[in-house]
Amino acid sequence: MSTKRTALTGPIALLSLGHACVDVYQGAVAALVPFFVSERSYTYAAASGIVLAVSLLSSVVQPLFGALTDKWAMPWLLPVSTLVGGTGVALAGVSGSYALTLAVVSVSGIGIAAYHPESARMARTASRGSHTAMGWFSLGGNLGFATAPLLVAAVIATGGLRASPLLVVPALAGAALCAAALRAVAALPAVPAATRASGAVGAVGAVGGDGGDGWDGRDDWASFMKLTGAIVCRSIVFVGLSAFISLFVRQRTGGGEVSGTAALFVLYLGGAVGTVTGGKLATRHGRLPVVRWSYALTVPAVAGVVLVPGPLLYGCVALTSAGLYVPFSLHVTLAQDYLPRRVGTASGVTLGLAVSIGGVAGPLIGAVADATSLRTALAPLIALPALGWFLLRTLNEPEMPDAGPRRPAVATRPPVTRPPAAHDARRKSLQRDDQG
Repeated sequence: MSTKRTALTGPIALLSLGHACVDVYQGAVAALVPFFVSERSYTYAAASGIVLAVSLLSSVVQPLFGALTDKWAMPWLLPVSTLVGGTGVALAGVSGSYALTLAVVSVSGIGIAAYHPESARMARTASRGSHTAMGWFSLGGNLGFATAPLLVAAVIATGGLRASPLLVVPALAGAALCAAALRAVAALPAVPAATRASGAVGAVGAVGGDGGDGWDGRDDWASFMKLTGAIVCRSIVFVGLSAFISLFVRQRTGGGEVSGTAALFVLYLGGAVGTVTGGKLATRHGRLPVVRWSYALTVPAVAGVVLVPGPLLYGCVALTSAGLYVPFSLHVTLAQDYLPRRVGTASGVTLGLAVSIGGVAGPLIGAVADATSLRTALAPLIALPALGWFLLRTLNEPEMPDAGPRRPAVATRPPVTRPPAAHDARRKSLQRDDQG
């Protein structure tokens, strides 16, 4: 029992911690927005353009890396992409040039894009198909998001935006964790063929082999596209709130930078709880019911963020975070099971394109906020989770190999072997019985 537990939790723990170090940089870009506005006098639209740069690059590039990992395993991407993602953000505050800032955060976006498809494939292998284990892997990313505003605020407080090179530290730690995770996954025992056929885990053992980690079933593109549409709705809400919640809460509560940073921290931290809860709820109630309930909960929660005044707003932010994050890891496993022949592509789209494409809406939200107010610009976000729920309501659980007709079982009991002496004694006993 202890050996099995160590085999399954050790690699997942390392992958989760590495995931946290990478996703610090996804959260850091949004956390830097208020400082760009205050120190460089950027407009809302200009500041959100920086979020767009990292999101758009990640959106376009991540599915490409996913397609590559469907053909070839590229575990070396994990430490390398972690370093690239961290270096880009670390350089974001060095120069006052808007163009250079866009360039370095774009490089960070490429690093983040390269990391996620391969890491999701590795986590699927290490998790043995467990929703709870994948939830722990996703939890790492959420903790990275949650840590980002606190880390950015602490670093920028020491020397303004020019202190941003200190933000490279999580990338260095993450690269070391990723290297350790690769060794741990490579040491896992090979998965028996019967287990792979059941759909519980991918067809490739650990680090080696091709990138296709799903059971050899049919790709359900129609269901995958509906799921992707729902994730896009979720992404626009999440990225829109990430970019502007700090500034919005300052206005609504009359607080300073601390109040805005606290709101962003709550938005990200609630996801840490929601992701693990989502895996456990899915084990008990099924993935799709949990995902639908989450989208339904998010509608009134976002309405509360936009409309509720004063400190109660923080409670609405926490509910919004839970609604957005409970289905997060379930999105990934559903997508992988809808496209069992293209697990890397499914991971790249759900973790990359569908999630990051929300950044495309950022400049539009910023432009509306510049022309009217942040409250007016954020109000349309209330309707998007409802649209996501509408897309999800017709989906069915992905077909698994044990869902169809079963073949008659074939006895595979190994022959019983006896030592020669015992065999001779048995033969003589039978002869005596026959003679008697």
